[in-house]
Amino acid sequence: MKNYGKTFVAAFRYSIPVLLGFLALGAAYGLVLIDAGLPWWLAPVSCVVIFAGAGQFLAVVMLAAGAGLAELFIAEIVLNARHIAYGISLHRRIGETGCFKWYLIYALVDETFALISSLPEELEPDLDRTLLMFFIAALDQVYWICGALIGVAAGSLIPFNFEGVGFALTSLFVVLMVEQIRRVKKPGPFVIAALVSTLAVIVLPSRFTLPGSLILSIALAQYVMPVPGKDRGL
Repeated sequence: MKNYGKTFVAAFRYSIPVLLGFLALGAAYGLVLIDAGLPWWLAPVSCVVIFAGAGQFLAVVMLAAGAGLAELFIAEIVLNARHIAYGISLHRRIGETGCFKWYLIYALVDETFALISSLPEELEPDLDRTLLMFFIAALDQVYWICGALIGVAAGSLIPFNFEGVGFALTSLFVVLMVEQIRRVKKPGPFVIAALVSTLAVIVLPSRFTLPGSLILSIALAQYVMPVPGKDRGL
């Protein structure tokens, strides 16, 4: 029998790092949206309809600059191309979740991917893996919505210096990366990704940096890192 209460509490415990990050980052998003002169209600609506942290920041910047919908669509596709890698990595787990499958696909942001991919193979007794993943994804979205509402409220009511607010997104990614390295205790893929990304920034044009570093990192990690049941490279 599924223990909904215990599974929800476990999901909340797992998602506490995202709670702390999303309240701050969501608030930063709300502040940026108000500073761009956009209506406050776009913050909660975009958090429900889009729910893509970096994508929402990009949308605000491009809308404020007068970009057209076609330009915005292309930019969002390029920026969120990394989710293809996420989906491939988690296709087996998500594919076995029944009616929760489509929400988990929709809600698979970077931070939720980091939490779900680091769940242990053996869970505590009475914990249901599908429910745990669903609660983690849903809680992360709730945290993001709450943070955005805090931001638009603060931006509308309190005089605020917006300089440096956008760096909150980078800070959260760094914290999540460190937490995942500590949890899985396999720093190799992270080192490879960092080196390849740095090289991509230097060598590739800016519009190809993200997709290029993703493709090269995955290919190099598959070659260098050991894979059970297969020969590995160097």
